[in-house]
Amino acid sequence: MEQPAPAKFELLVRHDDGEDFELRQVASVVGYLNSRPRRVDPESFEISELRSRVAVTPGFVLKNTTTDRFLLLSAHERFLWDQMDGTTSLQEIATAYVLEYGEFDFDIIPNLLRKLQRAQLLTFEPRSRLRQALARNRGRFSVKAIERALTGLERVRIASRNVHPFFQRLYRYGGFALFTPAAIVACAGLALVGAGAAVALWREMHDVIEGFGGRALVGLLTVKLLFFGSMALHQLVHGLACIHYRRRVREFGFTFLHGFVPTFYVDITDIFMASRRARVVAAVTGALVHLVLGAVGFIVAAHAPVGRFTQAFAAASGIIQWQALVIALYPFCFIEMDGYHVLVDVLGVPTLKHDALTYVKRLLTGAGRVRLGREEALWLGYVVLSTLSVAAFIAFNIWIIARAMS
Repeated sequence: MEQPAPAKFELLVRHDDGEDFELRQVASVVGYLNSRPRRVDPESFEISELRSRVAVTPGFVLKNTTTDRFLLLSAHERFLWDQMDGTTSLQEIATAYVLEYGEFDFDIIPNLLRKLQRAQLLTFEPRSRLRQALARNRGRFSVKAIERALTGLERVRIASRNVHPFFQRLYRYGGFALFTPAAIVACAGLALVGAGAAVALWREMHDVIEGFGGRALVGLLTVKLLFFGSMALHQLVHGLACIHYRRRVREFGFTFLHGFVPTFYVDITDIFMASRRARVVAAVTGALVHLVLGAVGFIVAAHAPVGRFTQAFAAASGIIQWQALVIALYPFCFIEMDGYHVLVDVLGVPTLKHDALTYVKRLLTGAGRVRLGREEALWLGYVVLSTLSVAAFIAFNIWIIARAMS
């Protein structure tokens, strides 16, 4: 099988003065996950439908009224153009495309982006709230320095696009066992034993945490390093799931998400070509890494000497791993993790978070009115559940800290 050509995104970024543009290349996976393309203002373009007695689907002519440049768009490209409102990420756009047409073309999005950039019909929004806040205060020297530092970190990427054979070998020499009924039974049994150990440890949590003693900083750093390693394992299992369903793993590597969060990633977008069941399994199995590691941590802590560093380290690792499991799989927390993507895939609403927040914001500002339709109920339910869940998560962590220090 031929190695696919590496995908590249060249983003057309508007300068501070609002007049000129800068062409900036972004790593394919980082751009795919985070970039939010925005059409130019409505008064800067016109679009007209072209119908033909021969063609089954209509075509479209897109005109830049500022430069008098014209582009021909297919119906599929017109659909993508309509999604580019500056609030929808490329990942959400790709998911919407799959749900609309039942297929995914790996070339259509980057090719369309390239055409729109050349015609100066597209800009990109900052990819995170931090970037948005920095963008609003670019006049300050310190803000410019922070933006330069984040941009530098975003360019740090250690990756390989020739990883498919490695994942195939990993699957052949034992990885396949993760997708057998025996693995499901073992995972469930380990989770039950781990839960029992966690309940037993909970009664003496204060004594367990005291095991760090004067080495609390060392304990914190080692727990974080172990968790960081588990994130790499999380991504490896995603890749094995992709191999299990006979799809291609396109890329694996390390980068800084949003410019400052170190993380591993794997590009398994080829899973879109498989069934919905395959996409759900690929999402869930990666997160189950944290279930297994957390259970092991609690079991080790339950059998370790009370008040020792080993017990405190194992218990803290178990707590962090199971929190990561909840964050990864629980869809109602305003974070677009594995569980959220499973939810929107099952419901067929790829822009659920965006639509829900937009609707509630309009209600709170008085710009919209309350409607009782099925879609509005879904939006309200998502926001209410997410708000309550985040509040409960924060309160739970504060309670754990207070209990451990009391």
